[in-house]
Amino acid sequence: MSSPPILRKSLLAATLNGPKAVTQVQAAQISLPPRQIAGRHRHSMPVVGYVTAGAISFQVEGEPIHTLRSGDAFYEPPNTVITHFDNASDNELAIFVAFYLKGPEDQALIEMLADKP
Repeated sequence: MSSPPILRKSLLAATLNGPKAVTQVQAAQISLPPRQIAGRHRHSMPVVGYVTAGAISFQVEGEPIHTLRSGDAFYEPPNTVITHFDNASDNELAIFVAFYLKGPEDQALIEMLADKP
């Protein structure tokens, strides 16, 4: 009896601009309560991730806002302001897994920024 074929579905292809020595990958599962607003932030390293439950309003500064749903992948470029990464639901938890591509110079995973006036 033969096994069914292994299926691979492409979720994300992100180009890392410039040289980046990735010496460590740190993964975290993050849960956002309903209507939780993450706040403006940035990362010194590239971040890629995958939404496992719920819906997230995602916006890189200067780009349109869009909704990530369970099964969607995302990319946050290094040193780029993330305007929104918020739970888009009034009553459901949003859960995602983030992979931080750290280099030797990267210390803090996230830098919170003040809201724009």
